[in-house]
Amino acid sequence: MKKASEILTSHNKFHINLGLQRISKVMELLKNPQDNYKIIHVAGTNGKGSTCKIINEILIEQGLKTGLFTSPHLFSYTERIKINNKNIDENVFDKLTNEIDSLAKENEIELSEFELITAVAFYYFNLQKVDYVVLEVGLGGNFDATNIIKNSTQIITTIDFDHTERLGKTIEEIALQKAGIIKENSNIAIAKDNQGFKIIQKIAKEKNSKILDLPEIKIIFEEKNYALIEKEKFEFNLLGVHQAKNLALALGAINSLNLDIKKETIKKALKNVSWKFRLEYIKNKNILIDAAHNPSGAKVLRDFLDENFKNTPKTFIFGCLKNKEYEKMLDILIKEDKFYFYEFNYPNALKYEELPKKYKAKKISSLEELKEIISCDSNLKIFCGSIYMLGKIFDKILL
Repeated sequence: MKKASEILTSHNKFHINLGLQRISKVMELLKNPQDNYKIIHVAGTNGKGSTCKIINEILIEQGLKTGLFTSPHLFSYTERIKINNKNIDENVFDKLTNEIDSLAKENEIELSEFELITAVAFYYFNLQKVDYVVLEVGLGGNFDATNIIKNSTQIITTIDFDHTERLGKTIEEIALQKAGIIKENSNIAIAKDNQGFKIIQKIAKEKNSKILDLPEIKIIFEEKNYALIEKEKFEFNLLGVHQAKNLALALGAINSLNLDIKKETIKKALKNVSWKFRLEYIKNKNILIDAAHNPSGAKVLRDFLDENFKNTPKTFIFGCLKNKEYEKMLDILIKEDKFYFYEFNYPNALKYEELPKKYKAKKISSLEELKEIISCDSNLKIFCGSIYMLGKIFDKILL
């Protein structure tokens, strides 16, 4: 039996042919397991992962068996498929990936990497008889492999420019792709100041679906981080004022499920929720790690730094994929800061030679150099950019 990772990496990753025909055929052969549990479906440009994690933690704290499907992963594909915060067992993952890959090939269905792992997740969640699945869209919404589900509660997080080569060059075009997850007679959580709100509102009306009311939330940092929900303090484990929107979306969706969730359950969940490499501050090492990989994500990171580390000397360690808007990101992030560019080994990764000279970046090519910076540089060290880069770095460097 082949390892799941071997099979998945042999499938196409970057040349994606969006569409639902292939995965629909495979799921029909598996008797559509995705129809056997309730789903909260989350699309958007930024904030999907954090919103998913908040909902996941609340449902688990409520005592519900909860599946979570997110992407990409940091260290192992098994991170993408969890039940009650436990990764799918590697042997089970290998077995199911082999089974579904063979089934697809026998029926001459050529699945992409993401389609295959999505099929595995849907099948696994049904085998384990979960109550709910929190489902993160991979790319866009309309033609994303996760969008073969029939019924769901939908959440649409911040809409901004990313993957414009596939989703469109305008906010309206991108919003239309995200709106593809909206189902007939369903509930949708979206903030009214979302750039794509009018498009989502129009599609919701056409589908006789309801846009949910959201609670008023602020994030405040005192000795600890708190969410101020309807003027009451809840200790909250996710940093950054932008998390107020993600939390409001999560609670709006949760409230629509009619699960009679008590305030104490919410409090415990918010105190425990975590999302690795999203404004993750490691105080004893003076390190901040954030998977900002597009201009809007870069702005969130820069705003957080300006608010909380305004007068702190900073060292940026940055790397990203070449199809990202890295110049816009760097224009937002880099001020009078020390700047290193990490050339990491990954398909489609940006090379140092492709980086404009105006950024005056110093090149890092090895983990040994990174370790020296971590141990010798007294500045706040900010690792940001591609999540693939962060996974490669911190899989080898233990903090």
